[in-house]
Amino acid sequence: MYAIVDIETTGGFAANNAITEIAIVLHDGQHEIKRYETLINPGIAIPRYVQSLTGITEETVKDAPFFDEVANEVFQLLQGNIFVAHNVNFDYSFLKHQLGHLGYSLNLKKLCTVRLSRKVFPDLPGYSLGNLCRSLGIEIENRHRAAGDANATSLLFKMILENDREGHVEQMLKGKSKDQYLPANLPAAALEQLPPVPGVYYFHNQAGKVIYVGKAKNISKRVTSHFSNNKPNKQKQEFLRNIYSISHQTCGTELMAYLFECIEIKRLWPQYNRSLKRFEQTYGIYMFEDRNGYLRLAIEKRKKHLQPLYSFSLMVEGQNMLRKMIKQFNLCPKLCFIQKGEGSCDGIEAGYCLGACEQKEDPSIYNERVAEAMLLLKKELPSFALIDDGRDAGEQSCVLVEEGKFYGMGYLPVDANFMSPEEIKNHLTRYPENDYMRGLIYEYAQKWPNKKIALTHSLVK
Repeated sequence: MYAIVDIETTGGFAANNAITEIAIVLHDGQHEIKRYETLINPGIAIPRYVQSLTGITEETVKDAPFFDEVANEVFQLLQGNIFVAHNVNFDYSFLKHQLGHLGYSLNLKKLCTVRLSRKVFPDLPGYSLGNLCRSLGIEIENRHRAAGDANATSLLFKMILENDREGHVEQMLKGKSKDQYLPANLPAAALEQLPPVPGVYYFHNQAGKVIYVGKAKNISKRVTSHFSNNKPNKQKQEFLRNIYSISHQTCGTELMAYLFECIEIKRLWPQYNRSLKRFEQTYGIYMFEDRNGYLRLAIEKRKKHLQPLYSFSLMVEGQNMLRKMIKQFNLCPKLCFIQKGEGSCDGIEAGYCLGACEQKEDPSIYNERVAEAMLLLKKELPSFALIDDGRDAGEQSCVLVEEGKFYGMGYLPVDANFMSPEEIKNHLTRYPENDYMRGLIYEYAQKWPNKKIALTHSLVK
């Protein structure tokens, strides 16, 4: 038996909204057996746009039963039947959520008339209930009301059963069918073409725009996991409704997938990615010559068109590094902007500043020590390559770090002897980097030291 369901609600997701009307049509595949419909008092305000769409106002439902008063009857009508709805996961998520709060466990097989219509009636102009009814000649009355929409869905479902010559309904009812849990607008074939390898995947909306980028050790498995837990919150429901297609980019290793995800999020700025959008290297150490000829070091917020000597996310990290260099190379805290104000120089009093701030030291001598400090900073920053699996047997992957910074990544021939750094660069794509990406690389290098090949600074110039 099929239970064809339509509900009206106060909003688009189950966690913070409620049902205002429900209609259930019990159907044996050929005839309607029983019909149930009722208004529901949601116990919360009905937004004006919902009132306008459905015609259900707070006045309409003021004398209607609350959901807990009809829950047992609704559960008994659904229990043991196949749950059918247009965009089934919407209606099912609401009823499962509301019944669950009252101690009822709803666990039914589902059929989605959106997904079935795409298979049985391909190439129609649209697959909303209104568009389908227009295309198939189904008369729909009382649109956006539970009874009217349930009746139209019942007629549509009967037509699907009559025209389903390839057994799509039977396939969708199989326990492991992807159609049981996929978003209504995403074809099952979109998952079938995803490989079980590391890489990055992209969710696209109806216009083809990328709305989410993710990374995976196993692309196929990770993408499937997005849809296996259909949470009733607003963000998840809106996210699922907007997914129309999937594309992917394979990578040799999980590390490369993690790095490429960072790169693509910064490049595409997808709507539903959150955390990595916010990650920025905020500060840098910059060097300039003042009007008296002294080289000065300054910590500044990152400048778009200037390359810092070193970049970092926290001001304190740069200050600690600069203080260490000031004492090690007898630099002036005032000329490095560590000490501010008109007072006497702390470095002179402590004995490590040789008077550059009072022009008692020749600029050329002071500048030599600044240059030595910068040279040591570069030398202390590691340069290495991580050589790992490629995308196939004919290549090996390479992630290159140059003077402490992520340079880029790509693929080398598997049968080539280890190349010089300049030859390696010819095979790599250079990418922007940040502290988060650098941290991923260092963590990986520490975990897999056998994959790390150290490079000398003279070679990587």
